Amino acid sequence: MGKKNQPLQFDDDDDDEVVLFGTWSSSRCTRVEIALKQKGIPYRYVEVDLQNKGELFLSYNPVHKAVPVLVHNGKPIAESLIILEYIDEFWSDRGPKLLPEDPYQRAQVRFWSNFHDDKVIELASIISLISEEVEKAVKEFDELLTVFEQGIQRDLPAAFGPHRSDDGEAMGFLEIVVGINVCNYAAIEEAIAGMIDEAKHPAFASWVNAITEKPLMKELLPRHDQLVAKIKGMLASMP
Repeated sequence: MGKKNQPLQFDDDDDDEVVLFGTWSSSRCTRVEIALKQKGIPYRYVEVDLQNKGELFLSYNPVHKAVPVLVHNGKPIAESLIILEYIDEFWSDRGPKLLPEDPYQRAQVRFWSNFHDDKVIELASIISLISEEVEKAVKEFDELLTVFEQGIQRDLPAAFGPHRSDDGEAMGFLEIVVGINVCNYAAIEEAIAGMIDEAKHPAFASWVNAITEKPLMKELLPRHDQLVAKIKGMLASMP
């Protein structure tokens, strides 16, 4: 699969060297690209062959051996949520802030971002790989989504409302983390089973649908047909 976008070009006067190691189908990699582009940070993208990762990449992430890895001036940072925070802190003077200024709100955004990655995405990944007990897994996914939706409405009530930014296009930390996965859910739905019942989760569905209409999302989301083909290929290769 080819890369889905062209990175920003380096300026001659820019002392920073930013390299992102990723793979085209990973939402965790795409969220890092969105943060970099939204901040206006020039970067170089390196597509990683997950079947043959190579010594250079493994030297940057010897623990988890997983994408994404951001290499800034030769120093690697792993794990997408950590990378997003690094981008927000290091380039705090560039572009809109990803995390809210209020410490309590920041804590809630971190909590629900971690919940989404550890619970919701994890189960969605499992659903994409199983051929049995799909109905049971989808039901559990729906229950987790209910917990997430109700938690956001309780702890971050402004999140599902009008966007906080002046231009209406910039995205915050939680929007980047969650919104990018909508394409994965849609691909799983076509390949295997229904994922998000919009009638049961109207606030969540309206929120993520609005996020996917933002220009950077449209630019960077992987193609639906390619994701569906990848999931079907993974299923076909299983014993």
